[in-house]
Amino acid sequence: MDKTHVGTKEHTGKIGARLEKIKSQIEEIEALAKEKLEIDAIKDLKLKKLELDNKLQELKTSADTKAAQIKTEIEADLAKLNVAIGQVATKLKSHAATK
Repeated sequence: MDKTHVGTKEHTGKIGARLEKIKSQIEEIEALAKEKLEIDAIKDLKLKKLELDNKLQELKTSADTKAAQIKTEIEADLAKLNVAIGQVATKLKSHAATK
């Protein structure tokens, strides 16, 4: 196994762990969300996570030349998803505090 493949495998493991954390965060938000207005936001978060799962799968099976591009896309998407999760969580917590 060459060094590039080992590096990609290591990177996919790290991304997989981050996606599991995101899944847990979405589940926590979902537990807080009892109102319809937040259900759409949660569906959107789940869809974005599914898209990232698909990109991770693509990364695992991609050639080395395309792997770098996919890694960059995944990192950018992970950052955006983390921001979105934070925004929804903050909104839910402020909703809960005002009730």
